[in-house]
Amino acid sequence: MESTIKTLLNKANQLPLLPGVYIMLDRRGEVIYVGKAKKLKNRVSSYFHGDHLPKVAVMVEKVADFQVIVASSEFEALVLENSLIKRHKPHYNILLKDDKGYPFIRMDRREAYPRMEISARAEKDGADYYGPFGGRYQSREIIDAISKALLLPDCSRVFPRDIGKERPCLNYHMEKCAGWCLKDAGAEDYRSRCEQAVLILEGKSGELVAQLRTEMEQAAEELRFERAAELRDRIRAIEGLQNHQRVIATAFNDTDAVGFVRGAKSCFTVLHFVGGDLAGKDVEMLDEPLEEDGEAVAELVRQYYLTEGGNHPKTILLPCDIDGREELERLIGEQSGRRVYLEVPKRGERLRLVESARINAREEILRRTTAEQRRNKTLEWLQRALELENFPRRIEAFDISNLGSMGIVAAMTVFQDGKPRRSAYRKFRIRDLETQDDYASMYQAVTRRFRRYLDGDEKFAPLPDLLLIDGGDVHTATAERALADLGLHVPCFGMVKDDRHRTRALMTSDGREIGIAGNQAVFSLIGSIQEETHRSAITYQRHLRNESFASTLDEIEGIGPKRKNDLLQHFRSLRAIREADTEALKAVLPPRTAEAVYRYFHEEAEACASSPASPEEES
Repeated sequence: MESTIKTLLNKANQLPLLPGVYIMLDRRGEVIYVGKAKKLKNRVSSYFHGDHLPKVAVMVEKVADFQVIVASSEFEALVLENSLIKRHKPHYNILLKDDKGYPFIRMDRREAYPRMEISARAEKDGADYYGPFGGRYQSREIIDAISKALLLPDCSRVFPRDIGKERPCLNYHMEKCAGWCLKDAGAEDYRSRCEQAVLILEGKSGELVAQLRTEMEQAAEELRFERAAELRDRIRAIEGLQNHQRVIATAFNDTDAVGFVRGAKSCFTVLHFVGGDLAGKDVEMLDEPLEEDGEAVAELVRQYYLTEGGNHPKTILLPCDIDGREELERLIGEQSGRRVYLEVPKRGERLRLVESARINAREEILRRTTAEQRRNKTLEWLQRALELENFPRRIEAFDISNLGSMGIVAAMTVFQDGKPRRSAYRKFRIRDLETQDDYASMYQAVTRRFRRYLDGDEKFAPLPDLLLIDGGDVHTATAERALADLGLHVPCFGMVKDDRHRTRALMTSDGREIGIAGNQAVFSLIGSIQEETHRSAITYQRHLRNESFASTLDEIEGIGPKRKNDLLQHFRSLRAIREADTEALKAVLPPRTAEAVYRYFHEEAEACASSPASPEEES
């Protein structure tokens, strides 16, 4: 494998610094990935040296050879890449399951009984096409609303073949259909209502209402009250549709907002907005893309909008900047036949629309996956990224806490299958250290935890699959040294924070960082582990301080729970009380009690200084 990589790297280094397309081939000569590059040499050679994301590394392992096609410009490379991906459908490229686009409503008025149906594109087949509309769901809503208003059928019966063969369905009895399957149903009336549906689809419902109102008034004058009532009900139903008329009559959508989120699955969402109102939504669930977010979004947008016969919004709002945005903007514009803008909003209402698309994508992932699936996917990513031999089912984390003069403590938390297992938490009082030393404290805590395991203590079993240390490379190296001194090996990584105190990466003992910010689920998991471990250490330290504070003051006459609390609130530590004079104590306590506290500490000072320290055990 190493010789193959070296050969491919040498070949890549001979490529020109020109734009073009590269085609990755496996051992059978099949295309497994297609990509474009501004500079072929730089892009292709990057695959064959250095570290990669787990999925990229898997793809590179399967590459036996590659081909390149030099293009005259980045735009030509984009067009060529799009063509090759459609032709070869490579395994490692992002591939939408369907040719998504803006659907149309089709009606063939040459038929005896025309029906409204959804079509992915406008074909040249002699039928009439209306739209495009925001999405298939939106299109179905429109068809259902018009059918209900005009009492047209939405069942599976075929006319005129099924007329009079069966009893009318439930829709007829619920007055949602005029019963066109009955023997006495008139084809002329049916076609008349289809023409009325066309007027609604063309945005002319006001004109239709005026026509029907004239018919209603004429029927009333002729004393045909049943017909007049029927027309009145139809007018009311059509007027109810007029609230949605802006959506129904839209020939082009104004703005699309794109959302993209990685999780247990990855989700690509497009929200269609008309005049600021949400008109439809399309969702595509994917396995984790090979590309970084910017490249993935560019690929998804390209595939989504470059469909045959589809129209496009004036503006497409993106969640992040993408390379080659101008070229992609030009390509989509040429496909659409009009100028289309790709924008990355930074503030204001348009940013709110993109955030809404991102939230929709996240909610789709949550809805379509279970909590267990999401946790397992997160741990799978962690296993690949950290190159762990075992699935990280049990993760243990350590943190050191120093507060005031009460000494040093360590906390160990346990996360089992991605969830905290509090019954397995352990706490340690660090011994024999007179001054603060985080490295010595970490060495002692890790040593004591794993020595108890070696001694057969069931409370300290089993071994973790992954050990996380709050700190950087030196803390991590210290923990590894403690394990090595005990003859044990557990994968160990440090949790390092950014300048905003958020976990930004995991770190090896030699200082190599593994970024986690690109995967929100992993970022959240590691962040929660670090915060939980820190919380546990701080809580234990405060508990010991308060316990020591309370037990010492209990021995002084006149000090009860209220006065202990007053002293704690005022002085904050036992040391401050010990060093306070009587005047300072009288600010909190009655004079006699203040003098009793002062005498206790000063009379006992010598005895306290000479008494041996009590042993401290793991809790």
